Amino acid sequence: MEKIVLNNNTEIPAAGIGTFLMQPDDAQNAVVSALKNGYTMIDTANAYMNEKAVGRGVTESGKTREEVYISTKLWPSEYSNAEEAIEETLNRLDTDYIDLLFLHQPVGDYITAYKAMENAVKSGKVKSLGLSNFSVEEVNEVIEATEIRPAVLQVEAHPYYPQNELKEQFPDIHLMAWYPLGHGDRNLVNEPIFTELAEKYGKSNAQIILRWHTQSGNIVIPGSKNPEHIKDNIDIFDFTLTDDELAKIAEVNKNTRYYTATKEALEGYLKFAPDFNAQK
Repeated sequence: MEKIVLNNNTEIPAAGIGTFLMQPDDAQNAVVSALKNGYTMIDTANAYMNEKAVGRGVTESGKTREEVYISTKLWPSEYSNAEEAIEETLNRLDTDYIDLLFLHQPVGDYITAYKAMENAVKSGKVKSLGLSNFSVEEVNEVIEATEIRPAVLQVEAHPYYPQNELKEQFPDIHLMAWYPLGHGDRNLVNEPIFTELAEKYGKSNAQIILRWHTQSGNIVIPGSKNPEHIKDNIDIFDFTLTDDELAKIAEVNKNTRYYTATKEALEGYLKFAPDFNAQK
């Protein structure tokens, strides 16, 4: 597994498994399958309602806590009480530290929440901090108001929307890509350049795209409940795309995203306040 050195000198695996939209039993099984097939990173979140399942999966896998990199996210309804929310998150994951903790959405009192996360870093409960779905302006707002620089920005990123502006603005902060394959858009996955390279390297189009991500410095967290897909999604480190091939892939950039959060959507996120401890 390739690793990336973050701006706080910690290391993060270049690829992991995401658990978005997975029911608890599915998440637990996916985590076990992933960890038994070479994965070392799991991404979850309060709002996924499967943190307990992720913790169970890590235990069931037989891996030690130190062998597994766990990233999770605080939901906006928890920002006003972030210190307690961090403790509850640790309890759900059945761990005494989190490798990477994000603020999930840029709404509510995220500055106060980020400062609570900084305190968690200082007390050893969290190793690295991140922001999820924050714009350039919002990232700068957090940086200017706090002490510890974010190490990772989790955002939509794929060949149709490579997030060039974000990378140019924050060259020392790595991106973790959600929708890394373009939300299942067949037009993206079947772009001729990916088909051509898949034939050359004996890989699938999806594997070519995931390798493009990691060679571009992105961290990828494709999610799957299918054991074979889980295996395939990490089988991307035995070949290297050339500079010319990376340049050809850059030409498919449409500067088009699949999801844009409206003001109304963000306000809805803030009002969404489930009992996270009630999850299975």
